[in-house]
Amino acid sequence: MTPVYIVGVHATAFGRRPEVSVKELTREAYLGALADAGREDGEGIGSAWFGNCGMWTDGQGSIRGQVCFTPLVREGRFPERVPTVNVEAGCATASLALHGAWKDVVSGQARMALAIGVEKMFAPAHPERTHAMFMGGIDQYDPAEWQDYYARAGAESGKDFATGGDRTVFMDTYAMQACWHMKRHGTTARQIAAAAAKNHDHGALNPVAQYRFRMTVEQVLADRPVSHPLTRAMCAPIGDGAAAALVCGADALADFSPAVRARAVRIAGFGATGGKYRRLDEPGLSRLAAQKAYAMAGIGPADIDLAELHDATSFCEIYQAEMMGFCADGQGGRLAESGETALGGRLPINLSGGLVSKGHPVGATGLSMIEELTRQLRGEAGARQAKGAEWALAENGGGVIGFDEAACAVTILAKDR
Repeated sequence: MTPVYIVGVHATAFGRRPEVSVKELTREAYLGALADAGREDGEGIGSAWFGNCGMWTDGQGSIRGQVCFTPLVREGRFPERVPTVNVEAGCATASLALHGAWKDVVSGQARMALAIGVEKMFAPAHPERTHAMFMGGIDQYDPAEWQDYYARAGAESGKDFATGGDRTVFMDTYAMQACWHMKRHGTTARQIAAAAAKNHDHGALNPVAQYRFRMTVEQVLADRPVSHPLTRAMCAPIGDGAAAALVCGADALADFSPAVRARAVRIAGFGATGGKYRRLDEPGLSRLAAQKAYAMAGIGPADIDLAELHDATSFCEIYQAEMMGFCADGQGGRLAESGETALGGRLPINLSGGLVSKGHPVGATGLSMIEELTRQLRGEAGARQAKGAEWALAENGGGVIGFDEAACAVTILAKDR
């Protein structure tokens, strides 16, 4: 298989940025990735994959990427006539955009391709738009199906399914999964809080994170309740942002300067899966995605040096650590509490701050993970730099089908030196 390399990445600051438009976020992420690759324009880009979930709530559907790139085409910064594919897959959107760009290069359809994810979630004057965007991530045609599923799961987990106006339905589904895990494996709220506190500590070191303050386990536990056992500090915030990656094959890599070639990171493995209504004791779709990615990369969980896991809630980090094979099923809480997943530990997880601290503009999240891991493998992460990392993994899931995500992508990156 043709090796594919990441030669440029960029992530904007994440946060509540009502003054910044989707076109401005697109420009910042795109031009930042070009600059990181030592380029002033996009000459040579053969395809683009544009990830976004919410522009339709503002009246713009169908041709989102084409609309956002038009000013850049007019200025000569983005090439004319480049096919742009619009991607929407809930919180997994940006990872699947990267997958599309990767496939174009692997197949020979493009020597170089762009993946970008852009999201505006904070709409203080129109909160109904944010609500509509979230509800697009769950079945709107047959809501009775998931309502009945969650009612049955509530009886099994010991937590009744109940929604509230101060949160999305997803927080309630995560809370129910956490309660089932606590009942089945003895996981504790304190262990979930340990994962959250760790990521807030990491986020305090990240200059583009939405939340840049440290928290103790006790502060996390004492924060405002959202849906038991989850508190606000255990849940990802609403925000705006964008991230992008420029990828190319080995032949196109020769077109870049020696400095850029020396910093290139290889996409070593990729696995994607789709969700289903599963049993509570059945492994989630991310396990299969991870197995696919490991097989492609020719490695196993023990080879991974650091990871970015999709912690829409801090319980998710505990669960996904198990699905990735970083620990046995039921041991994710103990792993989080051990300190091994913190900066300086055996397997640092979410050195970016994770979704709970870095932020979670849903259409941009997956590529922000890739941006973080790329900088880590290059040795460019500053105060949150992991030592000696050679292999990195990103897990990113979006939407819900029962207790599965609707879509999941696992990407493995390698430092080729």
